[in-house]
Amino acid sequence: MATAIVTGTSSGIGEAIAQILLQNGYNVIGLSRRRGDIHHPLFEHLPCDLSDLAVVDILQKKLTEIEDLEILVNAAGFGRFEPHEELSSKTITDMISLNLTTPILLANALMRPLKKTKGMIINITSIEATRHSKFSALYSATKAGLRAFGLTLFEETRNAGVKVVTINPDMTETPFFDGFRFGVGKEDDTKLLTSDIAQAVQYLLDTREGICVTEMTIRSQRFGITKK
Repeated sequence: MATAIVTGTSSGIGEAIAQILLQNGYNVIGLSRRRGDIHHPLFEHLPCDLSDLAVVDILQKKLTEIEDLEILVNAAGFGRFEPHEELSSKTITDMISLNLTTPILLANALMRPLKKTKGMIINITSIEATRHSKFSALYSATKAGLRAFGLTLFEETRNAGVKVVTINPDMTETPFFDGFRFGVGKEDDTKLLTSDIAQAVQYLLDTREGICVTEMTIRSQRFGITKK
């Protein structure tokens, strides 16, 4: 049975994608600090801190033992939206590690298994990867870097049959905004739901062999934001 590895499965977009993959019959290995609410016989949780590169190094060795790996989803991430000089050095290094370095390391370690199965890498970035917003310099840099990595990696691996997809979601109703001074809009057409991103993944699973959707930008119809 085919296996998918998904980071950030404890909540939000990572959890929603894991659930859609489980519905499609994949064995799903979830990488996150907490298990979350996924309870399914095909789900295995590996507790880990993906911002700790020493932990990621150990994980790489374990994950390369999977022979039927077909999908890698890099969904874990976090953000801080403050003046750059107010960010701590730990916040800077942790965000770069989790949002950018770890996805690159996982793709590096798992590329050979994915080439064998002609599999797929899905990188969840952000709308901030495509624009320049105030107080978002660090977060945007990590997400723009992941976007550039994915789009370029497709050019490198396309002849080997590996699909590399970048998804840039607009503001999505998830715990991502907990603790911020702002959040998603209240109306349905001013925000995305995690199910919207999961449906996009379902579309990718349903596309015929021989084509690859390399990038998807998903936005709410109207702009909405709430202040807390």
